[in-house]
Amino acid sequence: MTPHDVRPHTKVLLMVPTSVGVGLTSACLGLMQALDTIGLKTGFLKPFRQDELNGPGPDRSTVLVSSTLDLRPPAPIAQTDMERLLRQDRLDVLMEQVIELFDQTMDGHDGTTPDLIVVEGVVPTAHGTYATQLNAQLAHALNARIVLVGSGDAAAPGALAEQLDMHAQAFGGVGSTRTLGCILMRMQNLPGAEEPALAPGTSSVLLDDDFLAELRRHSPVLATDRFHLIGVVPYNPALIAPRVVDVARALDARFLHEGDAANRRVLSTSLCARSAANALHVFRPGSLIVASGDRDDIVLASALATMNGVPMAGVLLTNGFMPNDNMIEMCRPALKTGMPVLAVDTDSFTTAKNLGRMSNDIPMDDLERAEQVTRFVAGHLDLQWLKDHLSRGFARRLSPSAFRHQLVKLAQRANRRIILPEGNEPRTVEAAAICQRRGIANCVLLARREEVEEVARNRGIELPEGLEILDPELIRSRYVAPMVERRRGKVNELTAEDQLQDNVVLGTMMLQLDEVDGLVSGAVHTTANTVRPAFQLIKTASGYRQVSSIFFMLLPEQVVVYGDCAVNPDPDAEALAEIAIQSARSAQAFGIEPRVAMISYSTGESGSGADVDKVRQATQLARELAPDLLIDGPLQYDAAAIESVGRQKAPDSPVAGRATVFVFPDLNTGNTTYKAVQRSARVVSVGPMLQGLNKPVNDLSRGALVDDIVYTIALTAIQAAERG
Repeated sequence: MTPHDVRPHTKVLLMVPTSVGVGLTSACLGLMQALDTIGLKTGFLKPFRQDELNGPGPDRSTVLVSSTLDLRPPAPIAQTDMERLLRQDRLDVLMEQVIELFDQTMDGHDGTTPDLIVVEGVVPTAHGTYATQLNAQLAHALNARIVLVGSGDAAAPGALAEQLDMHAQAFGGVGSTRTLGCILMRMQNLPGAEEPALAPGTSSVLLDDDFLAELRRHSPVLATDRFHLIGVVPYNPALIAPRVVDVARALDARFLHEGDAANRRVLSTSLCARSAANALHVFRPGSLIVASGDRDDIVLASALATMNGVPMAGVLLTNGFMPNDNMIEMCRPALKTGMPVLAVDTDSFTTAKNLGRMSNDIPMDDLERAEQVTRFVAGHLDLQWLKDHLSRGFARRLSPSAFRHQLVKLAQRANRRIILPEGNEPRTVEAAAICQRRGIANCVLLARREEVEEVARNRGIELPEGLEILDPELIRSRYVAPMVERRRGKVNELTAEDQLQDNVVLGTMMLQLDEVDGLVSGAVHTTANTVRPAFQLIKTASGYRQVSSIFFMLLPEQVVVYGDCAVNPDPDAEALAEIAIQSARSAQAFGIEPRVAMISYSTGESGSGADVDKVRQATQLARELAPDLLIDGPLQYDAAAIESVGRQKAPDSPVAGRATVFVFPDLNTGNTTYKAVQRSARVVSVGPMLQGLNKPVNDLSRGALVDDIVYTIALTAIQAAERG
């Protein structure tokens, strides 16, 4: 059979595993995320389903790719059909079916052709002895380059080199033009395994020079440019941590109290056979306590640890024993924190064995874990090498992954000092630790050191060296006089001292006096609490008469800017023009080419009325103030965002159908649209980022995740660098 004539410029990568359990699907997810970061549109194909690995239900790889990367890959060929054709010696028919699936992948679910297709190869199992043969045929039929996916121990380079050499033989060896390189997954004995990788290519964990030299001594071809170590991904137990609900499913356990079982993860399992007094060390974050249901001391100790702020995974009671009603009532405060309690009829020893047999595969409904694994793997891949070898000949786009990567890199380069007034808030503490460790910003936590250390201890957070903690009680007094001076005639010493009891006000004064470069707050404060002190103390930048905000909306295909969705209720035409110019400049500062659409309910001259006239006037004013800016309006949202609609409704517009900055006519429209897109389309939004202030102050959502806070800190550091 001749190789399939793939469409022009399309590249195909076949991911070939060296054994069961190397993390093949995780490698595919991470590689596709990394390719997205360098601006390549990818597709995914799993040609064959393997029932002994997948189990009943839909194909796991296909579902995870669909939910995590917003793709719609075709369903794989059933194992029974594949094996029947192999038994009948009809390999050519089987490959024709693969080509049909490949063509479906090439068409793309959104009507556009992918630049590159990642194909998940066949895993060699005791049942599937045909894996090597099928992978070789897939490579031939799809004209694919080979990426080997292996796993091993950094302490045994010889075994790893032998593994790679052996599996590359089916494709002409590691030195052939067919084999591109390898990704080493779940590598043991690598330093920094738990270090987070916030964006593709940002991890510092690599194989050291001694290991590489030893690896190349066993396989000299590894020293050439023809075979590259594309990525080295350390084993990280946190990434195989199941949710409590997964434990319940695996053990067929019943919930006595479900609590937060859908979100809490089991980082460790502790079988408590000793008294609580001799087992205090097991009551730690992420621990699932396994004990007989009649062990009242263990149940009480678990409740007490939970009420002290230790986020344990839960309690699993064995032997079919149930706590009595009085015990349950005593534990009620702990249950209110969301701590799950499960029960099984098996004894503790049998239960522990059953827990040990749980699969490490990502459940199809665990989107959070799939996304964490995807980011972790992508963070350990050689992004520059992928860009140099795979992105030639393709148009670049700023994807969500590329935007995150750019945020991290720009923030690291900025090296700014950011104040966090909510210094004892757990998510903020964790985000500050990450930013400090990765050089994203020099963070300053406003809180008592004992409070921060207690949060860190209870949450299992390691506080890095250099993370600054300032006790607000020890420094408030020094800012009274400067605040009175700054707000002369509006506050006196007494009122200034009173207002400075608010850490946000205190942090804003530190920013005003240039002791820090930016401020991030809002994890437990309202937007007004964060923004009001900035209006009073920082004030607007030269050339602007107002402060506005933008959100970076991380759509599946690109990042766009929405403004103003958080600050100005009903701006007039002059204010709206200023918002447009501010938003365009912010977009450009973060690598987004600004094409500004002034949104209204009407396009062009088709409508009239005060609201649309305001947008029309604002568009004209913005053109006069910034003649080089690509801006058009009024435009309806669909005319601004969708190319086919834009061509129809505004054929001569330089913006219609291609807008990257959307300026809404009022807060009601902007906030409603941003929330609708964010929630309905499961779009990540970063912001709001305030613009127009003399110094950067940014607000968080009170539901912000740790990553949200990290990226907002990065935004703030970049804004500070832009201001010099």
